[in-house]
Amino acid sequence: MSRDFRSLLPPAVRDGEGIGQALTHRSAGGRNNERLEFLGDAVLGLVIADALYEQLPEAPEGDLTRLRAALVNRESLAALARETGLEGTLNLGQGERKSGGQRRDSILADAVEALIGVTYREAGMQAAREFTLALYAERLQDLPSAESLKDPKTRLQEQLQGRNADLPVYEVLEVAGPDHQRQFTVAVHLPTQGWGQRGQGSSRRRAEQAAAEAALKRLQQVQEQ
Repeated sequence: MSRDFRSLLPPAVRDGEGIGQALTHRSAGGRNNERLEFLGDAVLGLVIADALYEQLPEAPEGDLTRLRAALVNRESLAALARETGLEGTLNLGQGERKSGGQRRDSILADAVEALIGVTYREAGMQAAREFTLALYAERLQDLPSAESLKDPKTRLQEQLQGRNADLPVYEVLEVAGPDHQRQFTVAVHLPTQGWGQRGQGSSRRRAEQAAAEAALKRLQQVQEQ
């Protein structure tokens, strides 16, 4: 069910002057949302950390850290912006709007954080907390497992350690394409198993993650045989 972000804001903010600044990108000139975004980022991190701490009393620090990162990252914030109808309310410069800025994850994420920031400034910490928790209500009710949030390289290393196997070795096989559009091909070798897998990506890290993901799938297939 779609929600309107304005309905989640306290009246003092919804009808105040600060909301206009919170929705104004720097490309529009004048007072923009960069400072409010800076403030909102800090409030968001604290509110979500506190919510996870209360909701998961037995979770270790590492799990809480991974869950918080997944909830407050750019992609999650941009998704919240789209779900609450924020896209069409942004004040962008003409060039930014023509280039599709109202759909860009970074701009949408910054606007959400700016709304949290202006709520904190104009209505106080408790109001900012309530607004943030209202935005995140569904996500906090349906949290992913912390294990599923580990990146493929970490999961592969942990699986191999659990089997007392040698750690994986990564090797860059090829770097192709122009500087602005690199394509990396990486192989991951599993010495104990005697085989390896390949992965590709726009950076070495992404290629390594892709190779690790492929290795994890093959390990699972071998285990199921």
